[in-house]
This record gives sequence, C-alpha cells and structure tokens, in this order.
Amino acid sequence: MYFKKILLGSFLLGGVLSAQNAVSLNINNEDAELQTSLNFNDMIGYADGTSYTLDANYLHSDGDNLFGIGLSGENQLQGVYGLRVGLGIKAVFADEFAAVPFLAKAAYTLPLTDAIPTTTLEMSFAYAPEILSFNEAEDYTEFRTQLGMEVVPNIQLYTGYRNIDTDYKAVDHTFNESFYLGMKLSF
Repeated sequence: MYFKKILLGSFLLGGVLSAQNAVSLNINNEDAELQTSLNFNDMIGYADGTSYTLDANYLHSDGDNLFGIGLSGENQLQGVYGLRVGLGIKAVFADEFAAVPFLAKAAYTLPLTDAIPTTTLEMSFAYAPEILSFNEAEDYTEFRTQLGMEVVPNIQLYTGYRNIDTDYKAVDHTFNESFYLGMKLSF
C-alpha cells in the first residue's frame, strides 16, 4: 500500500516539476495536504484564451485519506480585472467512497498598491449528487477558500479553510472541516 502512495506521489511531483507549474503543502495540527497543478497549455504550446489545468491532491486527515484529481478550464472574467473563473470536473476517492463532482472555482487578485506583494483570494466548490457517487457514496460536497500572498517571486504563503463532506449511504460523514496554513512553489 505504501509503495502505491510513494509511486503515485513521485509521478505527480515529477509531472508537475517537469511541466513547470506548482506544488503546495498545507498543514494544521491534524491534517496534511499535498496539492499539484499541471498546466496543459504549457505542454502543448497553446497560448490563446482558456487555460486547461490538471489538479491533484492528497489529504491525510486524522487517519483517513482522500485523493482527488481534476481537469478544469479557466479564463479571465470579462469586465472584472483580476478575476479568473474556472469550471471542470474531478474524481475523488476515499475509503469505500468514489465520486465525480462538478467543480467551480474563482481567483481574484486584489488591486493593492505596488508596495504590497501580490495577494489573491481563491474559492472553489465541488458537488457530486447521488448519480455521480459510487461504491458506498451517497453524495460529495467540498468548499474551500484561501488567501495567499506572494512573499518571494514564485513562492506564496497562504491560509485557508476547507469543508469536505463524504456522505455515505449508511451515514453522513464530514471528512474534514479545518483551517490550515500552507506554502505554494511555482516553477
């Protein structure tokens, strides 16, 4: 089992580093989450309009594990400078739980003075109804919000909040509800 986790983690980290994108780690007293982001546009040389991104995350929370992988398209919202919105789909897996939720996300770069480092507010929401939930899953809901500041070029420190509900057919289960601190490295 550990070999599979090491192999998967190495694959994701290697893909991210070779594609020159981002890897982040966020923690609190009980949880640790590794996230990666791979921009397909960099790989295929597409530079016009929508950014297509592959995201993956692994969350270890109080003895439980959740793995997610998603694909989304993201673009600047016309008329609102600094606001990017994205839509997509992802797959999530936990103990006897699998779901394929729809995903919506937004990132707003705050219009602050040049004396303040780039600061971004991000939010995301994912939802899978019963028809998109498998094994023992009934539905899946995920909400995240975070505020980050690029303190050094390509290095962002952030704080955030996540609420993840993995509702099983037999019982409703809040998989994780917590605040966290993290760091993201962009390549």
